[in-house]
Amino acid sequence: MKLLAGLQTAGDVQQTIAQSAKARRLSLNITQQDVAARSGVSIATLKRFEKDGSTSLANLLAIAEALDALDGFDTLFPAPEYTSLEELEQSTTARQRARRTS
Repeated sequence: MKLLAGLQTAGDVQQTIAQSAKARRLSLNITQQDVAARSGVSIATLKRFEKDGSTSLANLLAIAEALDALDGFDTLFPAPEYTSLEELEQSTTARQRARRTS
């Protein structure tokens, strides 16, 4: 459900990814059975994914690889951009955990 134009919920993105994967599969003229065989994902899981977008991250990546569409996944969570030298210097120590908030 879209609340405002340009704003998407996680469910919207999930549906978009599923529709895009199905469209790519069809444009490559590959059957669901072929994608299942190439990816190691069961045909039932692939059908469910194409229908409602639900699957595990491991299955999603396997399907993307079978459709030669892995590009971009490694940039899903970009590192923050620093606007000052001070921010950059503070970031040089690798954090292991987030601070607790009171």
